[in-house]
Amino acid sequence: MRENDLLEKEEIFSKVLRAGRRTYFFDVRATKADDYYITITESKKFTEEDGSFHFKKHKIYLYKEDFAAFTEILGDMTSYVLNHKGEEVISERHQKDFKKEYTAENSDDEITPQVSNFTDIDFDDI
Repeated sequence: MRENDLLEKEEIFSKVLRAGRRTYFFDVRATKADDYYITITESKKFTEEDGSFHFKKHKIYLYKEDFAAFTEILGDMTSYVLNHKGEEVISERHQKDFKKEYTAENSDDEITPQVSNFTDIDFDDI
């Protein structure tokens, strides 16, 4: 067994965040010297045409000496995104099962469908 495999086995504390097709695993692990570090793993499920599936995983190792800077930058990044784009999840519009919900600003207003220009063809004339 490789030395890295031994390091990966010592889990101290874990949390899981399920987010659609993605799952995030946050794990506190111990080194041989009994010091702690964090791993963040993103696991994304991919479904094949035949119904089978597989997962792709990406892992980040975060050590104590980087915690403060990482936390500060992550806070800056999340604040920036929320301040500029709000909390609405725009990417949901691109999912196959997305259904747009229409809301009227004024309850007296009706939503009128868009009418497209078309040519009426009588197939008996062809």
